[in-house]
Amino acid sequence: MNEITPDKFEIRDYLRLDLMPHFMCPGCGHGIALRALLWAVHELGIDKDNLAIVSGIGCSGRVGAYIDANTYHVTHGRPLAFATGLKLARPDLKVIVITGDGDCLAIGGNHLIHACRRNLDITCLMLNNEVYGMTGGQVSPTTAETRLTTTTPAGNSEPAFDACKLAEAAGAGLVGREVTMQTPALRNLIKEGLAYEGFSFL
Repeated sequence: MNEITPDKFEIRDYLRLDLMPHFMCPGCGHGIALRALLWAVHELGIDKDNLAIVSGIGCSGRVGAYIDANTYHVTHGRPLAFATGLKLARPDLKVIVITGDGDCLAIGGNHLIHACRRNLDITCLMLNNEVYGMTGGQVSPTTAETRLTTTTPAGNSEPAFDACKLAEAAGAGLVGREVTMQTPALRNLIKEGLAYEGFSFL
């Protein structure tokens, strides 16, 4: 792994540069969220050797591959289940899940509920683009009502999940929401989640 610059944050210190250029579309918030996450990790002084990044499927699932740390790309909807096992086996690791709205709330919804209930020291960063983006823009659990997608050409007829309310009701110790265009605020929220000793859902 690369050496960390002690004071100044330099994102290149935390990336697998051999995987560049990245896959993210211009203007996508996933890259901004990645920067905010790594900035928070740097400011908290988390050792990359003690950092475990778990991701699932979709655009969000590919974000973790670029991080120069211990990364695990697991099956659709299962990053929180995998992260739970990892944290129980290796409580010394700082475990972060990077997931998307489809991965976390659709096929992985049951795992989210129980991860919140268990309140283990895991940080879940859900990147919510309100569609299944990688596969062409199909409806997801957070797609706004009446929104047009490839699978709802007449408009989505179902109300959207409020993921934060769901996580809070299920027992998550820390719940927060931020937009990627507010990068310093997002970094601060992620720092708060990483410092929290329990399950944080961001």
